[in-house]
Amino acid sequence: MTIEITLLSAIVAFLAAFIAGLARLSKNIPIRWITAIYVEFFRGTSLLVQLFWLYFALPMFGVSLPPLIAGVLALGLNYGAYGSEVVRSSILAVPKGQYEAGVALNMLPSQRMRLIILPQALSMMLPGLGNLLIELLKGTSLVSLITLSDLTYQAMILRATNFRTTAIFSLLLVLYFIMAYPLTLGVRWLERRASAGRL
Repeated sequence: MTIEITLLSAIVAFLAAFIAGLARLSKNIPIRWITAIYVEFFRGTSLLVQLFWLYFALPMFGVSLPPLIAGVLALGLNYGAYGSEVVRSSILAVPKGQYEAGVALNMLPSQRMRLIILPQALSMMLPGLGNLLIELLKGTSLVSLITLSDLTYQAMILRATNFRTTAIFSLLLVLYFIMAYPLTLGVRWLERRASAGRL
């Protein structure tokens, strides 16, 4: 369940990060404002409160979400808001001369972004997005509070039945590390691949 929530939330987070990150750079003022509100709201409020609001408060407005969807949306939108700043800052970090080269080659703005800017920005995004992915994995422990049977939920049940608190939570630490470390190695590998051939 923890891995499933991590994967689904990561998909939502990366989509939200790229859409919001690109929208923050739009020349359309309403799009920039709407995106800024999304980013500042989700970065400025607690993930736990967002999770509770989606699961416990939203039904009062006639919308009931299953625990899995509420958990995935809360995690995905929250980490997507943080990720959007990684995307935006990485695109802005691409040297201005690269934009000018695209204009000189008579490329459309979409072509410049797709063929020149994003490939360079991607290598700068990877460390930040990789860190957020690992944080997202650890953040999945909060979904135990809305009855999702993830690792933390199972640990709490075990602790309530046999009271071996130290052993159970030590094992929980090890299990989270075992899941997070391959992500760290994977991100490092992607970073090396993305920066191959670049100075």
